[in-house]
Amino acid sequence: MTNLLSRGRLEVETDLLLGAEEVLLPAGMIIQAQQPGSETASARIEPARFDASLFAAAPPKPQARDLAEPPSASQPSPKPRAAPAQPPEIAHPTESLLPNPLVDRVSAPAASTKAERLALLDRLHARECPHCTTATAHTRLVFGEGNPDAELVFVGEAPGETEDKVGRPFVGRAGEKLDEMIHAMGLKREDVYIANVLKSRPPDNRTPLAHEVDGCGPYLLAQLSVIRPKVIVCLGGPATKLLLATELGITRMRGAFSKVELGRAEGAPFEVPVMPTFHPAYLLRNYTVETRAQVWEDLKKVLTALGRAIPMRAASRSG
Repeated sequence: MTNLLSRGRLEVETDLLLGAEEVLLPAGMIIQAQQPGSETASARIEPARFDASLFAAAPPKPQARDLAEPPSASQPSPKPRAAPAQPPEIAHPTESLLPNPLVDRVSAPAASTKAERLALLDRLHARECPHCTTATAHTRLVFGEGNPDAELVFVGEAPGETEDKVGRPFVGRAGEKLDEMIHAMGLKREDVYIANVLKSRPPDNRTPLAHEVDGCGPYLLAQLSVIRPKVIVCLGGPATKLLLATELGITRMRGAFSKVELGRAEGAPFEVPVMPTFHPAYLLRNYTVETRAQVWEDLKKVLTALGRAIPMRAASRSG
């Protein structure tokens, strides 16, 4: 068979990795083989069932020295054969960039009001967060801000350079664009709550790593459990992937509600609809009629879910 394959006389197609059960040979295919002490013989082969043993690694052929008699005392012992060289190990990344499901395991300290509970949770996070207490790339923690009784919460990925300096979420140009989005909905920044999955800036604004989300993300879930919003808006692909634990991109996710369960650590779980949409920074880079219309359609669905009317001026501008 080896000679036939090397000459290209016989071709076998199979896809064992995809679960193929047969090795198919073209019906009526003629194989010519040279038999020892005979003329060339021909045989017609029909399709056969898959036999895994045909593809198993062949056992090593015995060497002549292995078949010889053991050396006598007067004969020198053969030199030991060198061990075959081992292939180099493949380096695997130590940190995964794939979405890591957030675990609701942090309960906010008890207090009389939501504002007091959030303030206590802020201090608890600064003191105990497994990620932020060991991170070194940030200047200030950015816990979140807004109305503790907000019906609507905007969630981003992590603080950027400006947020890190000021200590507030979504400031600078992206924050100004988010303010415009909020105002177009007929709301003010003081009416909503704004937070991020991570509370400290990652080095060079890179995407959060799995262990960072695992350490810091539960404090976001605790924030949301205290606020108990009616709707959450995820700003951008990374925040959507991290909060919803999905690998789908933002272009696939935006415009459709998903749900996240909150409050499990509090003992009273509840579900909240989540609307993914483009990040304000993306809008600034791609400020086209199409992207603006897509974001506005997403925000209108949010207003409908909140039971709020769509502002007429914004509706007329979107057309």
